[in-house]
Amino acid sequence: MKYFINILTFSRIFLGGIIFFLLTRPEGYFLAFVLFFVAGATDYLDGYLARKYDLTSQIGEILDPIADKILIIFAFFGLSVNLSSYFIGFIAALIITREIWVGALRDFNARQGRSDVTKVTFLAKIKTTIQLFTISIYLLGLTINSMLLILFGDMFLFLSLLITFFTGYKYTFNSFQNNFNGDTE
Repeated sequence: MKYFINILTFSRIFLGGIIFFLLTRPEGYFLAFVLFFVAGATDYLDGYLARKYDLTSQIGEILDPIADKILIIFAFFGLSVNLSSYFIGFIAALIITREIWVGALRDFNARQGRSDVTKVTFLAKIKTTIQLFTISIYLLGLTINSMLLILFGDMFLFLSLLITFFTGYKYTFNSFQNNFNGDTE
């Protein structure tokens, strides 16, 4: 079961590349939409199975969010290229910047023996869900050729950015809280 859970996690990384490729051709939109839905389901399923069978692990806690980020990066970049959208590209770059920053904070806190400070929060899970939902809106819009859905996607992308930055702020604040309070140890 443990291997199956890890395969589900790794499948998101693999599917991200396929989805990017499918977004380069209009006839690939529907399959990209379906595969993205499957990838989103694996995100839920691997966590559910790991908790149900008590197979959570440190490597799983590390790989799961990385797989999510790789999937999201491939999808956002594929959408920005496909739609020739500087907006999507710029917002995606900001989201990726936050992800790199939080990754650095997690490394910093792990070295300080304070990994709990940057442990994934419920709001961070909501952030990922909204990002996945936003990408789904874009993919559906491309699949059925609806510019209205693309516009809704743009609105949800901005909402995703706000939540992404807020969670990044919370992780940053928690990481340096002692320094903000004047404690310089």
